[in-house]
Amino acid sequence: MRIEEELKLDFQDVLIRPKRSTLTSRSDVDISRQFVFRHSGHRYHGVPIIAANMDTVGTFEMARALSKQQISTALHKHYEERELMDFFQTLPEAATVFYSMGITREDYEKFCRVKQGVGDAIAYVCVDVANGYTKSFVDFLHRLRDAWPQITIMAGNVVTGEMAEELILDGADIVKVGIGPGSVCTTRKMTGIGYPQLSAIIECADAAHGLGGLICADGGCTSPGDLAKAFGGGADFIMLGGMLAGHDECMGEVAEVEGVRKVRFYGMSSRTAMDKHAGGVANYRASEGKEVLLDYRGPVADTVLEILGGVRSACTYVGAHKLRELSKRTTFIRVARQLNEVFGQS
Repeated sequence: MRIEEELKLDFQDVLIRPKRSTLTSRSDVDISRQFVFRHSGHRYHGVPIIAANMDTVGTFEMARALSKQQISTALHKHYEERELMDFFQTLPEAATVFYSMGITREDYEKFCRVKQGVGDAIAYVCVDVANGYTKSFVDFLHRLRDAWPQITIMAGNVVTGEMAEELILDGADIVKVGIGPGSVCTTRKMTGIGYPQLSAIIECADAAHGLGGLICADGGCTSPGDLAKAFGGGADFIMLGGMLAGHDECMGEVAEVEGVRKVRFYGMSSRTAMDKHAGGVANYRASEGKEVLLDYRGPVADTVLEILGGVRSACTYVGAHKLRELSKRTTFIRVARQLNEVFGQS
């Protein structure tokens, strides 16, 4: 047993200090990014936000809606092969959509069949497991990269710099960062495992960027200000679940509670998800997610404009003309958590 004494931070532990700026309007800020991925060599241009691969968020409808704003979507894993083929064959060329998969033999064989059916229409893959520290995960990543060298691979989840480095060297173009910060994730409560998300982003970004890799901050953002902090901490992409849930483009069931329309939203390791997709919780494990009811929020377009507006505004406060400048212009101020709770900061 050992104890690390160094302070670690979550989003609510900091604010961004404002700086002098020559920007005259939020409209002057360019919030798109351009990347060339280390392994695939593919060029990306878009707004580096990704809808999470949860079955209530990572839908075909969400992908079509977000592509209009140059925002990406990671599809959930539970679509049938024919559905996936039909979708990717009709996908606009400019849209960025990740095919999501686990690491079982069935996952790999399904991907190979869909990929062979649609060819280059699938350019991005998200290899998604709860625990990215296992040898089986690393071995699978090697196998996928060797078989499909031209695809861009996002893989995770991890929270430490050394593992981010390993995944980049093992074939990942983007490392997905976050264990336990999601609004419907209970991993920290059930297992005691986790890492404060802002510190995880800062440390993993530093490690990945040193090798020419990128990171995607996954989980913990509950407001546009949290996205600004994540980008300020070095995140290249940000994955959103709860902030995009409850909309028309989602698949959560709609219910009426005391006259108010509500939408079911749950974690993919919750009992609800495992009952739906795996026939129940296996007797050797526990549920690590929960289900909540969210207010129905209508079309996702209005929420997207609010998110992007908040990020643009953050850039104007620190004088960042482009999103890629935000991390260079960010100085974090530590704040007492008690004050955060009093004044409602997130």
